[in-house]
Amino acid sequence: MGKKKESISLIDTFSEFNELKNIDQATMISVLEESFRNVIAKTLGTDENFDIIINPDKGDLEIWRNRTVVDDNELENPNMEISLSEAQKIDASFEIGEEVTDELHLVDFGRRTILNLRQTLASKILELEKDNLYNKYKEKVGEIVTGEVYQIWKKEMLLLDDEHNELILPKTEQIPNDFFRKGEHVRAIVARVENTNNNPKIILSRTSPVFLERLFEMEIPEINDGLITIRGIARIPGERAKVAVESYDDRIDPVGASVGMKGFRIHGIVRELRNENIDVINYTNNTSLYIQRALSPAKINSIAIREEEHRAEVFLYPEEVSLAIGKGGANIKLASMLTGYNIEVFREIDNFDEEDIYLDEFRDEIDGWIIDQLKKIGCSTAKNVLALSRDKIIKEADLEEVTVDNVLNILRAEFEDIDSDEELSDDDDAQSDDINDEDIYDEDTNSDDDEIEIN
Repeated sequence: MGKKKESISLIDTFSEFNELKNIDQATMISVLEESFRNVIAKTLGTDENFDIIINPDKGDLEIWRNRTVVDDNELENPNMEISLSEAQKIDASFEIGEEVTDELHLVDFGRRTILNLRQTLASKILELEKDNLYNKYKEKVGEIVTGEVYQIWKKEMLLLDDEHNELILPKTEQIPNDFFRKGEHVRAIVARVENTNNNPKIILSRTSPVFLERLFEMEIPEINDGLITIRGIARIPGERAKVAVESYDDRIDPVGASVGMKGFRIHGIVRELRNENIDVINYTNNTSLYIQRALSPAKINSIAIREEEHRAEVFLYPEEVSLAIGKGGANIKLASMLTGYNIEVFREIDNFDEEDIYLDEFRDEIDGWIIDQLKKIGCSTAKNVLALSRDKIIKEADLEEVTVDNVLNILRAEFEDIDSDEELSDDDDAQSDDINDEDIYDEDTNSDDDEIEIN
């Protein structure tokens, strides 16, 4: 009874693992049998002559050993062979050469062996559980999952899924306005699954464009059904996003269907993204038109596409430039991300000031990347830059204060030099006139003197 009880106790222990770790029965039986065979081989030298029968549902474990009957004087390997006298104790009819099958119990291996078996099994099941977790979430990369906030730290947040698996939401993958309390449920996509030293780590994200795409699929039936296709997404998490949509059915307005009546459909997405403004535009293969739509609400006069450089030069009237750039440069940045073109904004100048100077002429004094940043906010000439306030340049061009001050000093100095040259030119003319008058006076004087001396 003690032996049977020990077997049942051992199997019950691993049945609990089966329930907690969600390991299927076939895999559990395989792991148990492998572990038992390893113990037998380690204890007796081989497991080839053993049959192991496991029934986890009933908690049954049977270990049967097969041995060949040999003469009492010829017994060499008690694990593989059994003496005739011992065999006949089991059944008097046994003869030399026949096979005897007898049952062994776990307690026959000793308590230390049983303890090692428990530890080995626990380790194997833990590894198996980690493999299952890794494979499960590897298939879910790019999908939305929901987790309950369990622990909040400075750099990351720990969530638990329905099966109490740990999910990590780093601070860098959270929307800036995100605020959660313990026990709240959070939606995010599975960004990636790391598996260092067989220790799977599931990383979630709420800032990825894919998260926005999945929300669109969930909230907008036409997208989920494939009637509308999302052709591109650009996001500045928590601030603004642009989504390009296309419909292959002329009867469906992709933008209208995505936004819904009075924005009803998109409101849920906006709330989930902490009031992130979402612009939905019609996709087109026409690059110029696509860029024009991406820069909405700004109205564009003309566009020059530089395909070899993947660059677009956009010309607008001065009052449209700020709309094209957007608050903090967000609009032009998102348009560039969405279209894949580096967009440069230029003010349309009807009457170019002949005294003005293009910024490219300052590349010897100002780094090229700084000039490129200034061009992105619509400043193609020195006077364009000087016409803006210092704070506006710092904010829209995303430049350091010291850098902006240096640029302004260089540009101002250039015009001061021009003014100085003009003043100097005027002084030179006046001085030239004075010199000429003096020369004439001297000539007249000398002439008179000469005449006096002759006389």
